[in-house]
Amino acid sequence: MALWPRLSGRAIKISSLLLTLVPLVLSLVVFAGFDRSSSMAGVIQFEENLPWISLLNANYHLGVDGLSLPFLVLTTLLGVLAVLISWKVDLRVKEFFVWLLILQTSITGVFVSLDLLLFFIFWELELIPMYFLISIWGAGRKEYSALKYVLYTLFGGAFILAGILILFFATGSLDIASLASTDLNNFLRPAMMVLTFFMFFIGFAIKLPAFPFHTWLPDAHTDAPTAASVILAGTLLKMGGYAMLRLNVAMFPDVCRDWAPLILTIAVINVIYGAAITLKQTDIKRLIAYSSVSHMGFVLLGIFTLGEISMNGAVLQMFSHGIITGLLFAITGVVMHNTHERDINKLGGLAKQMPRTAIIFILAGLGAMAVPATSGFIAEVSVFLGSFQSSVVPGGQVFTMLCLLGLVLAAAYILWTVQRVFLGPGLEKFQMVKDADKTEIVFSLVFLVVMFGVGLYPQIIVDVIQTGVAPLAAVFGG
Repeated sequence: MALWPRLSGRAIKISSLLLTLVPLVLSLVVFAGFDRSSSMAGVIQFEENLPWISLLNANYHLGVDGLSLPFLVLTTLLGVLAVLISWKVDLRVKEFFVWLLILQTSITGVFVSLDLLLFFIFWELELIPMYFLISIWGAGRKEYSALKYVLYTLFGGAFILAGILILFFATGSLDIASLASTDLNNFLRPAMMVLTFFMFFIGFAIKLPAFPFHTWLPDAHTDAPTAASVILAGTLLKMGGYAMLRLNVAMFPDVCRDWAPLILTIAVINVIYGAAITLKQTDIKRLIAYSSVSHMGFVLLGIFTLGEISMNGAVLQMFSHGIITGLLFAITGVVMHNTHERDINKLGGLAKQMPRTAIIFILAGLGAMAVPATSGFIAEVSVFLGSFQSSVVPGGQVFTMLCLLGLVLAAAYILWTVQRVFLGPGLEKFQMVKDADKTEIVFSLVFLVVMFGVGLYPQIIVDVIQTGVAPLAAVFGG
């Protein structure tokens, strides 16, 4: 689209919508055709493997399994939402949508890549469009936030590249599936195994983000345009959790088991610190950003208690968080666009002027609170039950009980936000504020249907996740 001749803003937006709808339809076709039988556990499906760089033994290797398919669907769905929520963009329209499409392409590439070099290229590629989206179309200290994001990403990328190089020079392979099925103890000394594990973990923890590497996230979210916030919270953070499962857990099971208590301590800090600091926020976008730090702590808990149910819950939590938080950022964008205000202390009583917006936000908030019948409920219940039952990591029950405090704090900051923004007496300056339009209502309904659909019938996606998680959990016997 970047090379197309001059087009009107409307034509660019329609073209962008079509270019995101096609991957969404294809991902749903793959989802429908995915073999969920137990005999296919750990098997890559819809695979494409072509020679690429023979000197490095690198292949153009793509495919999906139970770990990657949920994120593929999530990425393509949020891509459509990002285009629709950007329909009112009028500054440098063509550039905006080109960068947005490149961003979606790079994130999609991360989830379907099965070659470490290809994986790394897509991983690093996303920082370019995100930098421009924040620095040009953002607000506030947008240049500072964009640069901070790039520096953190490059810092994490350096660790990931170091880990990849260690594996390549030790084994001569860049194939992710082959490395996962190889006993790396035959190629690396124990100390080097631990070093390589943490090279990957630090790089992925920055993206997740995990404490203490989380400080880029609130700034990036606060100053990013709404579409970038939707993608950032909905799919980009999930790259970190997905990569931990794909590389850390699959390739270094012994190191995972030995160092799990340390990582679970980080998970507890993520959950409690993230939720506590969320309660102090007055900027509505910054509030949702910090809530993501807390929710990603649940993901760490589910992954590194190393149980089958808990890891299932971690993947489901990432999918659910992408749907719910993507919708929260989208509908927050509606509030900000229509009221020209983001300070919670300066908002209030909007349910009278924006009843449809209020209902959508409240329903999404219920999902963030993990209320029964929502995807958030089944995801967090799976994480907590699986973590508490897992016997792989000593003290797993203690870490689980500590993380339960995050549920109480989540209810507090969601209800506080709803009360301050939508309830109470209306303010005179908002008497003429418009409610969400038809397009915004339609895409919100789609996401609410997914949220409640997965909450009421989780098996539709759990069957898929199970095929990816079962081989990982079998190694630990959890």
